[in-house]
Amino acid sequence: MAVEGDSLKGKVAGTLTWNAVDKVASQLLYAVTGIILARLLSQEDFGLVGAMLVFQAFASLFIDSGFSSALIQRKSPSREDYSTVLWFNIALACVIYIILFFCAPLIAWCFDNDQRLIPMSRVMFISFIINATAIVQTNRLMKQMNVRPIAVINSIGLVVAAVVGIILAFAGFGAWAIVWQTISLGATKSILLWIYSGWRPLWMFSWKILAGFFNVGSGVMVSSFLNTVFQTIYSFFIGHLVGLAPLGYYTQSDKWSKMGVMSLSQVLTSSFLPVLSSVQDNIAEFRRVTTKMNRFTAYVTFPAMGLLAMIATPLFHALFGTKWDASIVMFQILLARGVFTIFQGLYNNYILALGKARLIVVTEVVRDVVAAIAIVATLPFIGLSNVENPVLGLEILLYGQLAASVVTWIVTLVITSRISGHSVGEYLAHSIPYVMMTAAAMIVMYFVGSLIETMSPLLLAAIMLLAGGAVYLIIGAIAGSTIQRDILNRLFNRSK
Repeated sequence: MAVEGDSLKGKVAGTLTWNAVDKVASQLLYAVTGIILARLLSQEDFGLVGAMLVFQAFASLFIDSGFSSALIQRKSPSREDYSTVLWFNIALACVIYIILFFCAPLIAWCFDNDQRLIPMSRVMFISFIINATAIVQTNRLMKQMNVRPIAVINSIGLVVAAVVGIILAFAGFGAWAIVWQTISLGATKSILLWIYSGWRPLWMFSWKILAGFFNVGSGVMVSSFLNTVFQTIYSFFIGHLVGLAPLGYYTQSDKWSKMGVMSLSQVLTSSFLPVLSSVQDNIAEFRRVTTKMNRFTAYVTFPAMGLLAMIATPLFHALFGTKWDASIVMFQILLARGVFTIFQGLYNNYILALGKARLIVVTEVVRDVVAAIAIVATLPFIGLSNVENPVLGLEILLYGQLAASVVTWIVTLVITSRISGHSVGEYLAHSIPYVMMTAAAMIVMYFVGSLIETMSPLLLAAIMLLAGGAVYLIIGAIAGSTIQRDILNRLFNRSK
């Protein structure tokens, strides 16, 4: 049993390491490209892209259909299983693209009838079909916990896409630079995944096999649909009611906050779900594994979001000058909301691994109902602005959504505690020490920033981050944090 535990621990650690490498490398490349494009393109250019992303998010959701998560949840999927899901994804992608191709004028109408959106969206949405060809290839590697090639391929794809986007931006293509960047990224990744994996699908399709994934897949699908509504509805309202320039400010704050929030959430989800599915029939082992996961997630999430929020102003000034100052407070609010998003994703993993996918739908319905109430309460203020703050109304909107996320997290926590073997008190106990450590680090960062605020923005951000990180690590060492010790041992290739 000890050997099996060590083996499982090694697989989790290896998967987490390469997932982290993948996300860090990807986000560094994405950040460099994003910084250059943010300096070259206008707020309206990013508003145009943000308008298209509303529809792209929903289309991508339907293409995945939740069956990829069902494949990971299944212990031993067959070649027939993978083939069926692949052909279904590709066929659905083609159908959705055709529908959106003819609906492009309607998309333009939703955003002040801006005719530029018609040709842009028709090209941008080709990425649906391209990405659909890579979903199962990626899924197979994740199921095998073979994350290293995914990390390498993602990095290569981002380099190619960065070159394409930057060249076109310098050439004056405006928002088209991001469109072709998206197409080149998907194409590069798909081609390399097919070459590397060596796996080829069977020329077959089975409705029976597809139906077998329905219980888990449908729950994930509905959950993802509601989640996508929650994530994209703001872009629609902002673009439709306020305009493309404010949407550009929101798009930037949303994009840069997601670099931290979604990357961390994806690392945890893709690393933990295969392991959780392997111990789903052993409640004692499931409880032990989830305790470790709770603590690890708290240890990483709170300082990542808290310290990043503290350096938001000098960081934005160092990267963009003052061009995107209106995005800073929204960026900080979205980071705070991201903490609850990450933990809800973690709890949904537990629910999914136990085969209770329909409960995820319940949590998503709760979130959307609460979010809708918050939108109704804050929508009358969405257009508020003044000379000092042109996006005051958008900040009010996001504060409402932060409150909605807190309520949803509480409901999800209660539901998860009833099926996972942990009480609500235990879940909170796993997190509170790291909340306190992060709070102490943020207080130190605030005073350090106040003392040296006249320093260059980049150096100010670096010193504040080093001070906060040092405080966090020192407190963890004094408190004897086993999670911190395990992480440091892994980083420096030491064994206990």
